[in-house]
Amino acid sequence: MKSLKYIITKEGHFYVSRCLNVEVSSFGKTIDEAKANLKEALDLYFEESDGLLSIQTINEAVLGELKIKVS
Repeated sequence: MKSLKYIITKEGHFYVSRCLNVEVSSFGKTIDEAKANLKEALDLYFEESDGLLSIQTINEAVLGELKIKVS
């Protein structure tokens, strides 16, 4: 069993869940639904991969916000 990190953001009326270890994302109307849908998407992703995928190891994660000037 592998531990994967994810982030959930609110975009419009939905919560978007993104796995940080692999390029998989999902969404839901609630945080719990977005998390459950991400788990289902990850299960399918790894089921179809036949173990040929590499998982990026993330030991620590920091969520931050930067303000930049856009011309």
